[in-house]
Amino acid sequence: MGCTSSIVKRCAVGGRKKLSVPEVVIFVPMMRIPMEVDLMRPLRGIVSRGFAERLVALRNRIVLLAEGTGGSAILELQQALEDYLPVLLGLMKNVQHLEEMVEFIWKNPQDHRQKACIASSWFELLSVVHMMAMLLLSEANLMLIPKDSMNACERKVSEDSKKDAIDLLLKASGYLEYCVRSIVVHMPPGIKMRLPRDLQEGVLEAISNQALAQVTEMQLGLAVENQKATLSVKRRLACEQVSYFAQAHYCLSGCITVGYGKKHLLFIKWKYLEAKAAAYYYHGLILDKGNESSDCISSVCCLLAADELLIDSKKTCLSFCLAVPVTRAPPAWGAMKHLHQKIPEVASRKSQTYAHLFDQDKALQVLPELPDFPLSLKPDEYELPEIDPSWDSEKCEPQVQTLKEHLKDDEDMAEVE
Repeated sequence: MGCTSSIVKRCAVGGRKKLSVPEVVIFVPMMRIPMEVDLMRPLRGIVSRGFAERLVALRNRIVLLAEGTGGSAILELQQALEDYLPVLLGLMKNVQHLEEMVEFIWKNPQDHRQKACIASSWFELLSVVHMMAMLLLSEANLMLIPKDSMNACERKVSEDSKKDAIDLLLKASGYLEYCVRSIVVHMPPGIKMRLPRDLQEGVLEAISNQALAQVTEMQLGLAVENQKATLSVKRRLACEQVSYFAQAHYCLSGCITVGYGKKHLLFIKWKYLEAKAAAYYYHGLILDKGNESSDCISSVCCLLAADELLIDSKKTCLSFCLAVPVTRAPPAWGAMKHLHQKIPEVASRKSQTYAHLFDQDKALQVLPELPDFPLSLKPDEYELPEIDPSWDSEKCEPQVQTLKEHLKDDEDMAEVE
């Protein structure tokens, strides 16, 4: 599941323990999981006991699933979060001063010292939607990794799997954009300053752009496999991919990039260099069709630049894999499987063919700028679900208690403590 479960696992093989290093196709940043909190006491007398118990049960189900599976029970967790969200929204709307009543706690499952305790319902909402986005990225990553490890070296991903992964990435990008545009903006400055690093605005925007970039990467792969796709189409997709990764890098660079953030930045840099190599390769092939000698020289400059960028991307990929937590990259697949072979081959051939032109006019040996295309992809729009209808019923209203019931509640609270 990408880097969310990127702690090195140990598998029993023939009585010995074998290290298993997880593979990353879609980078999944650190996913926080909730911890149990006391909701019964602050909600006492505000909503009915039964309704408070339902709220606690829904949240605790997420806690138990996340704790018990380390976040790997993707579908079950998604359903649990979707069940909890409408009730949480009702609580935010109907219960005044909730921020001062409940301290919500979320932690990093790989490092329990990284725990965020913030008394804010907006923080709880942000954490829930963020977790939903991380689960979608995890699901997309799994779709692109073959289940049969025997075929892992020869990477073949079906067109259906690519299209499903694209849908998941666009949806995840929409969740993250909603976090930035509609949740973080409502938070008081004091709460924003206390947000953990992975929930900061720049990080959320970086992951959203990264998801769009990886969608474009798969679209380029589909174009490479399509004989009807023109060089112009492939160049445009590669240039858009460069723009998305550049935006992601810019957003993430403004945040603190130590530890896990450093690994995330290395991933974006690796994919940015790959995308730029592809863009210069297709730009060079298009310039090569020109009639002027200057076009031929510019073409070779682009192809040689693509070759150098590809070499740099391989070095950055290695740095990414070795950065903690250790991961491994997939074998070349999609567009890069084709380009890893074609870029060095074509760059070498064309530079030899036009060597005489280089000797004649060295002033023209300038790397041209890549075309700047408007970005065509947008995240899927996300809207919060409707508030749970039970908030409009009498069942959630607090009921007058007898003295005996009131004392029993006190005893129950004491037992919990």
